[in-house]
Amino acid sequence: MQKYLLYILIACALCSCGEYQRVQKSDDYNYKFEYAKKAFEEKKYVQAATLLKDCITVFKGSDKAEESLYLLAMSHYENRDYASSGVYFKTYYGRYPKGKYAEAARFFCGYGYYLDSPDPQLDQSGTIQAIEELQAFLDFFPRSDKVSIAQNAIFELQDKLTLKQLQNAQLYYNLGNYMGNNYQSAIIVAQNAVKDYPYSKYKEDLELLILKARYQEAANSIEERKVDRFRDVIDEYYSFINNFPDSKKRDEVDNILRIAQRYVKD
Repeated sequence: MQKYLLYILIACALCSCGEYQRVQKSDDYNYKFEYAKKAFEEKKYVQAATLLKDCITVFKGSDKAEESLYLLAMSHYENRDYASSGVYFKTYYGRYPKGKYAEAARFFCGYGYYLDSPDPQLDQSGTIQAIEELQAFLDFFPRSDKVSIAQNAIFELQDKLTLKQLQNAQLYYNLGNYMGNNYQSAIIVAQNAVKDYPYSKYKEDLELLILKARYQEAANSIEERKVDRFRDVIDEYYSFINNFPDSKKRDEVDNILRIAQRYVKD
């Protein structure tokens, strides 16, 4: 019985494959279009994309051209080829800015880039592109039922950019005085990250790193500059405590304050 069922399944698969090959070779583009939609519904996204790519040029200027282009983009999206889907989604909303699928195209374009966003240690141009597309979606469709999804994705992407900056600042901090004052570079990178992403979940880590970098810079300064730099440390300490009074690093930063106060008597 099991062998019989297996034979049936194989036969059906061969028939389906044979039909798809006939559709590919056919000059009847309405037939191709309908078969592509059926393939899409059956989650055969590669088949759908292959056929739809043939259709969009032939159907140019018709309603089917619009639907073909959108389904082509969605086929790539569902197949997790977010780079290709993004190209077609952008082509769609550029060609049909008020089209039937304009809202969905803008959303899935940005969300696809979000799903494809690289790890923080890698180049983040894709992350920036995702933020730009999702923000454009929010600008064009502020009442969409996908607004909260887009906003949360943007926050997550911004945190990824912030983490990238935190890692860069930490690298400068770890280099210390190797071939120059890398503590100052760490401070600048971390300050820029706080300014650019003030609501990031990494804000405390960034401000703590700024404080520690100022402390190390002061501790490693020549005597003539220690007092002024330890004053900066004290100012940074109070800024940190004001923002994070219940920080788990309170003991560490309090110890930094005690050391700084030894140099600043007034």
